[in-house]
Amino acid sequence: MDDNVFDAVFWSFFITSVIGCILKGSSILYKFKFKEVNCCGLKITRDVEDEIKLDEMEQNLNNRYVQISDSSKNSSNNKTIN
Repeated sequence: MDDNVFDAVFWSFFITSVIGCILKGSSILYKFKFKEVNCCGLKITRDVEDEIKLDEMEQNLNNRYVQISDSSKNSSNNKTIN
């Protein structure tokens, strides 16, 4: 195999793996609801209270959707065919 092709495959795999790890790590950190984060000289301050309210609203909407879909399934199962 040509060294240039190997290098290109290696670096593309390496870069996509690093980006994937960064994205997954950021999604995990989002769930912790830290108010302030200091990392590598970077300081991030979040409005955690509003994010918690948004998450609760999304959860309530999801619960309502599940209840509506369950009730529609139950009503369709209760119908009899004559």
